[in-house]
Amino acid sequence: MSEMANTDPEGLDGVRMTWNVWPRTKVEASKCVIPLAASISPIRPHPDVPTLPYAPLRCKTCSALLNPYSRVDFTAKIWICPFCYQRNHFPPHYSMISETNLPGELYAQYTTVNYSIPLPQNPNPNDPSFASRAPPPPVFLFVLDTCMIEEEMGYVKSSLGRAIGLLPENALVGFVSFGTQVQVHELGFSDMSKVYVFRGSKEISKDQVLEQLGLGVSSRRAGGAGYQKGMPNGFPSSGVTRFLLPASDCEFTLNALLDELQTDQWPVPPGSRSSRCTGVALSVATGLLGACSPGTGARIIALVGGPCTEGPGTIVSKDLSEPVRSHKDLDKDAAPYFKKAVKFYENLANQLVSQGHVLDLFASALDQVGVAEMKVAVEKTGGLVVLAESFGHSVFKDSFKRVFEGGEQSLGLCFNGTLEISCSKDIKIQGIIGPCTSLEKKGPAVADTAIGEGGTTAWKLCGLDKSTCLTVFFDLSSSDRSNTPGTVNPLLYLQFVTSYQNPEGQLMLRVTTVSRRWIDSAVSSEELVQGFDQETAAVVMARLTSLKMEIEEGFDATRWLDRSLIRLCSKFGDYRKDDPASFQLNPSFSLFPQFLFNLRRSQFVQVFNNSPDETAYFRMLLNRENIANAAVMIQPSLISYSFNSLPAPALLDVASIAADRILLLDSYFSVVIFHGMQIAQWRNAGYHNQPEHMAFAQLLQAPSDDAQIIIRERFPVPRLVVCDQHGSQARFLLAKLNPSATYNNAHEMAAGSDVIFTDDVSLQVFFEHLQRLAVQS
Repeated sequence: MSEMANTDPEGLDGVRMTWNVWPRTKVEASKCVIPLAASISPIRPHPDVPTLPYAPLRCKTCSALLNPYSRVDFTAKIWICPFCYQRNHFPPHYSMISETNLPGELYAQYTTVNYSIPLPQNPNPNDPSFASRAPPPPVFLFVLDTCMIEEEMGYVKSSLGRAIGLLPENALVGFVSFGTQVQVHELGFSDMSKVYVFRGSKEISKDQVLEQLGLGVSSRRAGGAGYQKGMPNGFPSSGVTRFLLPASDCEFTLNALLDELQTDQWPVPPGSRSSRCTGVALSVATGLLGACSPGTGARIIALVGGPCTEGPGTIVSKDLSEPVRSHKDLDKDAAPYFKKAVKFYENLANQLVSQGHVLDLFASALDQVGVAEMKVAVEKTGGLVVLAESFGHSVFKDSFKRVFEGGEQSLGLCFNGTLEISCSKDIKIQGIIGPCTSLEKKGPAVADTAIGEGGTTAWKLCGLDKSTCLTVFFDLSSSDRSNTPGTVNPLLYLQFVTSYQNPEGQLMLRVTTVSRRWIDSAVSSEELVQGFDQETAAVVMARLTSLKMEIEEGFDATRWLDRSLIRLCSKFGDYRKDDPASFQLNPSFSLFPQFLFNLRRSQFVQVFNNSPDETAYFRMLLNRENIANAAVMIQPSLISYSFNSLPAPALLDVASIAADRILLLDSYFSVVIFHGMQIAQWRNAGYHNQPEHMAFAQLLQAPSDDAQIIIRERFPVPRLVVCDQHGSQARFLLAKLNPSATYNNAHEMAAGSDVIFTDDVSLQVFFEHLQRLAVQS
């Protein structure tokens, strides 16, 4: 029963920690090997989270919010903040509270609450601040690459047409297309198509963009100050509404424009790449959005079909004989364009963050398009990213549709978020790995060292959705004087406060306050062991390794992971010195070595077979998904289907392959249905179409149904691979399996199973080495 009850490990709070009991001192914490970290899902919906229709109370010293852990004196109407012990008076409208009449935020079970911040009642429409109080409608600015073949262009147009039909009526839409040059389409001029063209070869500042579009300072002054009559959107000038129109008004104009749109007509000499100015197009789009009023939620949705070869952000020359940079080039510093392009996108990211806008990237091409360079702009603004082989591929088409869908399937895209973290006195925040930007808000809780976006206690999340997840790294202050017995509070507190604008434009505030126990681990490590979350620890190590591989020169990931694992096992394992056979791990740790074995072999650490674009893509998703999803990226799940048993989990091992089995592998980015030899022969003979073989038809159907359930729930939509044993596509499964049977021991094999041709160590050998090294004195 307890198994069933605990299916949602994130619980109400959406928080999972590597250690659920914390050591007291910095020294003890460093002995734990795995860092103190929490994975948080700031706005994950949960049926039991209440929404309170009023503004919250803040502590007057540390500005933490009133929460169930605050001590309340009902007679004196005072609450004591658990973070700084400040005594705060309740305001007059709380005068009715008592032990039997509590406000929602003090109920013990409501450790997470939402506040919907009310708009002022019957405001005066003539008041100049009125317009800015009504939430401005969200803006979707489509930026489309036109340097592609007709067929791809057809696919992307039909997807765009569908998307525009799905947008909310009041959402504002803009359209920019680019090839050799950038075209900004004036949708407000529907009598004929009117286009502003920007040259693609040189960098353009925000002011130049606005000036050229007639939205500059001088033209604004001419338009007169204040709000234009009949313009309730609260735009500073009516100018920008020539380019950004409500979806309901411009759907027809846009569809007509898409029909007429041609692929880039600029001639491409043989042996050359087409000239594509992605960088300029994105800075023009960013500049255009800069004309919106502050606080407007906006997304740039970039659809890119190839590498940038023109102007700022170029990643490769136009000469086809020069390939796009590989991992080897980056290691050897032989990628001449890389650093310059990354610098350009860093500046673009900062401009987008200061405006509070999001960059979403949909890249579909057989070659790389520059995701590795653009990663910084997508990740810092909390954008979505999808990488596919073609705009006609289901990975792109279904994912793109999901962005705009409402209802159950919707991603719940929210805008303009900020996250603030408060913590108990001895805890310091090192930083966050995930889709956010540091707001450089200093304070006593900021650690000396930074991990990811650090040096702050507040972060900007321009875009966030239901599944956004961030990893916060904590450190303990090195002073020991707080450890005087008697005065020590046995509990530590952390509070995560996220304010954001929901898809309906309502201002929301989500507050999660969690408490954990301090423990003197120098005395006993038993409780520490019980509070270890091995799945979270594996994901946190994967995220930290990916970060180190990106920023540390010559970082040897495999070696670092191996050393961490050996240190962990020698601290927490049970063994007699120098006797490998006596080695045992507590159940709280028993799966962890296997996670790290798969992490060492995963695409996050072994980048050999992937392009820098793919690696950047995988890492961005690893950093923004929840723990359960990220764990599947590291260690895929495998389910076996056969005649004589129900579908059951199988070991991620080559021994699970059998001629009369179907296997379903979920490795997050792809879902593989693998038919054993026998099953494939029967299917090719058409047995499943014969009425007497109904059972076989059902067996064939079951994995497809289960695969569809996985695909429906996930964003980006994974690639579905259906293959047979010994077929060429079987590599998608074989690459993920533990090579317990290789060509070295093929003679011991059972008939119908498979071998993997590799010199990689198997899990068994890995374990033996680990045991030997962990028990060394």
